[in-house]
Amino acid sequence: MNQQHEQLATLQEIRNIMDRSSRFISLSGLSGIAAGVCALVGAGVVKWYLSTHNIKYRTAIQSGLNVEVLQFLVTVALLVMVFALASAIYFTTRKARRQQQPVWDSKVKRLLLNLAIPLGVGGLFCAVLLYHGIIYLVAPSMLVFYGLALINGSKYTLSDIRYLGFCEIALGLVASLFIGYGLLSWTIGFGVLHILYGTIMYFKYER
Repeated sequence: MNQQHEQLATLQEIRNIMDRSSRFISLSGLSGIAAGVCALVGAGVVKWYLSTHNIKYRTAIQSGLNVEVLQFLVTVALLVMVFALASAIYFTTRKARRQQQPVWDSKVKRLLLNLAIPLGVGGLFCAVLLYHGIIYLVAPSMLVFYGLALINGSKYTLSDIRYLGFCEIALGLVASLFIGYGLLSWTIGFGVLHILYGTIMYFKYER
C-alpha cells in the first residue's frame, strides 16, 4: 500500500512538473489588483466628467454622445489599459524573477497570442459599434471579449483565471440587456472583479 501511494505521489509530482513547464505560472495577483484600481480610478474620472458637464450617462448612451464626450471616454479607456498593462508587466516580471523563472519564453508567447486574438477581434468589433453609433453595446462587448480572452489564455497560465473570464462574460451579457448600466458594469468587471481575483490569487499563490 505504501509503495502504491509513493508511486501515485511520484506520478502527481511528474504531472505538476510537466504542468509548470507548459504554463506561465508567474502571473501576479498584485497585477490584477493594480488593474482593478486603475479601472476604478478611470470610472471615477468619467463619472466626475459627466457630472461636471451635466450629462446623464443613461440618457446620453441611448440618445448618442457628441464627439468631444466620446473622445474623452475613449481616451480614459486607453489610459486605463496602458496603466493596467504597465502594472501587470511590472508585478509579473518581479514575481518571475523572484521565482527564477524566465520572463520571456515560448510559454509567455503562447499566452499573449491566445489573449491577443479575442482582444484584437473585440477591439475591432467595438470600433465597428462606435462607427455605427451603437454606443450602448461597447461596454458589454468589451467585457464579453475580455472574458473570452481570459478563458482562451487560461490554457497557458493559472487555470483560476478561467473563472474570472466566466464572470466577465456573464456580466457583459447582463449589461447588454440593461443598456443604461454600461458604466456600472464596466466598473464592476474591470475594477471590482479584478481586485477580488487579484486578492484571491495573491493569498493563494504568493503568501
